[in-house]
Formats: sequence, structure tokens, C-alpha cells
Amino acid sequence: MASTTDYKIDFTTFYNVINNELKSTPTTRTAINPSTLAPLPPVPVSTKSDVDAAVSAAKAAFPSWRDTPVDERSALIDTFADAIRANFMEFASLLALEGKPPMAAQFEVDFAIKHLKGTAQLRLEEEVVEDTEEKLVKVRYTPLGVGVGIVPFNYPVFLGLGKLGPAVLAGNAFIWKPSPYTPNTALKLVELAAKIFPPGVVQALSGEEDLGPWLTAHPDIRKISFTGSTPTGKKVMAACASTLKRVTLELGGNDAAIVCEDVDLAQVVPKVALGAFNNAGQLCVDIKRIFVHEKIYDQFLAGMVEAVKTFKFGGSDDTEGAFFPPVQNAMQFEKVKEMFAQIKKEGWKPAIGGEVEAEAGEKKGYYFKPTIIDNPPEESRIVQEEPFGPILPVLKWNGDEDEVVRMANNTDMGLGASVWSSDLERAERIAKRLEAGSLWINTHQDLHANVPFGGFKQSGMGHDWGIIGLKGWCNTQSLLLRRSGGII
Repeated sequence: MASTTDYKIDFTTFYNVINNELKSTPTTRTAINPSTLAPLPPVPVSTKSDVDAAVSAAKAAFPSWRDTPVDERSALIDTFADAIRANFMEFASLLALEGKPPMAAQFEVDFAIKHLKGTAQLRLEEEVVEDTEEKLVKVRYTPLGVGVGIVPFNYPVFLGLGKLGPAVLAGNAFIWKPSPYTPNTALKLVELAAKIFPPGVVQALSGEEDLGPWLTAHPDIRKISFTGSTPTGKKVMAACASTLKRVTLELGGNDAAIVCEDVDLAQVVPKVALGAFNNAGQLCVDIKRIFVHEKIYDQFLAGMVEAVKTFKFGGSDDTEGAFFPPVQNAMQFEKVKEMFAQIKKEGWKPAIGGEVEAEAGEKKGYYFKPTIIDNPPEESRIVQEEPFGPILPVLKWNGDEDEVVRMANNTDMGLGASVWSSDLERAERIAKRLEAGSLWINTHQDLHANVPFGGFKQSGMGHDWGIIGLKGWCNTQSLLLRRSGGII
């Protein structure tokens, strides 16, 4: 068995990983630390030939990997998770440079390792449909071939490993395409993977905006798993149509939290506040809209304000308890800034915040003051759109369950939703009427490797994780064995 020292890697230089070899490119680019605006170490800019080389290596590796027993595939995934753990602080420090306070970066790496190890325990078994004297009928799940994970900037380690694990466990070869805003950590994770998996099974390509279209158009790629915005997801789906690639799309969210009048405010308010401002609102399943019963609205809102006052925002250099990051990049900063501009334009009432920290404070990066909008109109932009930043509407509901369900479902999105109540029967009754792929009661963002994750409506199609997620990396194949009776 290899020792942990066998899995130590250099964290100062960054390469593509093709067929388990580190490859440079003629051109490089640099991402930006959003908390300091300093450039990160340069990373490759892949060419079309790099894409072809990686796909060819994956295609060549696939037959042998497909035929590797699942327990052996699982063991290598588990070893990979242990190898990441052996480099834990190095990965967390690098992730911090890509946009998070050290505490938040450590949380993400730790959660990603646990999720990956949970994935390794899953097994996709054949299903027996009929077993009689005449015939045996089974449904089998066979891997697709070469798959690609297109990973966003907000949780680049967790979401990347959340695609890699199921893909390779199911028997596919996998190419990781990181966001141009957060490429460094991904490249190092795959460099580490190259020490563990056979050549061509796990690869990584960094690049500019043309890299994604090259991958979605490539005829030898069988699946694209994409996490990102709904508009970009539609483009990915359209690009995959010409080659009939399988597509999993995990897109935007506008998650509702419904708070009933019987909750314990001291217990619930801090949990809801964290669920709303986690990662500065840059999480698809952050709470984006809160509907609070009018009987407790004022107390709940006051509690939210006090909770937000305790939040410590910071960046890669903040080691004194900061957990909430800046907005990750300049593009997203401008989008969120435009939403903040609507506060005065639309006459919204901030209960706290309302300002751009980068302009009003001492911090240099892409910071906003966390902001709560007090009971805006239901049709206002802050309610209908996902800001993907630290700004949140809180609205009243009057106790009519039909009405609050209508309000919660009044969106094109349907990723997650939660109901908060001491009456669990009532909470479940309300939750089951919500149009969202993940429902939580008295919690939110409670994610697990063995639970499928996907959205309704324009929040996506298909699922990651769990047995259903594994099936998404496979062809469905029926097998009928005629025991007697001859050919029909």
C-alpha cells in the first residue's frame, strides 16, 4: 500500500493533465484572487489539439476501465479521497486564493472528501424484471464512455469531485473542465488523481471560453455534466444536440424557505440566515426567498438582522473567523452590483446593508455588505430573479397555505425549497406541494452522496449523486434470456 508521501505534489506550477502526463500549452492565463485582486499562478490555455488528445486518451482507456470490477474502481476512488486528505491544507490554501476565507475553504475540501468517499460506497446493481422457468429478464446499466464535467466557480472542489466520483465509479473515463475563474485547484486535484487512476481515466483541461464549445461539439464525448447558469445551460444543451450527447444540467435556483408561526425563533433564525448567505449567496441551493408568517414576521426579521451582523466576511488572508467570501469574480460582481442598484431605483427597503463594500469600505476585493430587503413586492426583481450574491428578500404570508405555496412556486426555477415548522405533519404537507427537486424540512442545503440532486423547471434536467445520479452516467440495457420455448 502506498504511503501518504507518495501522494504529495508540488502546488506552485499548473498543467493540463492528459493521459496521466502534465502538459503545458503555448499560451497561459491567470485567474484573480477576488479578495485581493492579485493574479494567481498561470494555467494552460488548451487548444483544439489538446481536446482531441485528451478525448483520444479517454476513449482508449474506457474499455479496460469499464471492465474493471466496480469494487476495484471504488477502492481507487477511496484512495483518491485519502490522497486529497493527505494534502488537505495545501488544497484548502489554494482554494482560499481562488476566493474563500481559509475556514470556508477548509470546510469545502473536507465536505468534498467525505462526499467522494460516500460516492465510493454506492453500487448500481442489475435489476431483475422477471425470473421464471421460461425466461430471465434483467435491466443492466452500462457506462457511456467518455464524459466531461463542466464545473462552476462557486464550489469548484466539491462540485468537481461530485461529478468525477459518480462518472468513474460507473465505469466512464472523465475529463474535468474547470471554470476559467477557478482553474488552479482543479488542475492539482487531477494531477493527484493521475498518481492513482490508470492513464486516460481522469484528465483535466484548462482554457478560455472556447474550450467548452469544443468539448460539447466533440463526436467522441458521450456525456456533458454541466453546473452553472440557466442561460449557459441552454446553450450547452443546444450544442450537444447535434451529436445526441447525454446531458445533465444543474442550473440556477431561486429556493424558497417557508417559515411557519410555530417555529422556535432562537433555533430557526440562525439556520435560515446561514442557508441564505452561505458562500455570500453564491450557491444554487442557497435560500433566495424567505416567506415568513405575518404573526412572527417582525421578530423573525429583527432576528435575521442581528444574525447577519455576526457574519464575518473575508478573503484568503482573513484567518480570524471569517467564513463568508467576496463575490468570486468581476463578471459576477457587476451582475450583483446591478441588482443592488435596484434598491433605490425600485424603492426597496433594506432592513440591513444595501451598499457595495468595495466602494464604501476598506476591503479591496469584490465585496458587498450583506443585505436583507424588507417585504418587497412579489413581482419585483429581487424576488423573481436569482442575484447569486449577498442580497435577500424576506416577505410576509398570512397563514393561507394555498397562497404561500402559490408564492413559493411562482418562479421559473425549482431546485430546492424548505419548510420550517414545529408541526412536522403540516410541514410535510406544505413541502410536498412545492415544485422543487430537493425538499427539506427544518433544514436546508442538507446534501448527501447517496441522495439524488436535481431540479424542476428551468433549474435543470437529470440528477447528480445517488443511485439515480449513477444511472445518469450509464446506458440502460435490457437483457432477456429465453430458458425454454425457443425463438418467438
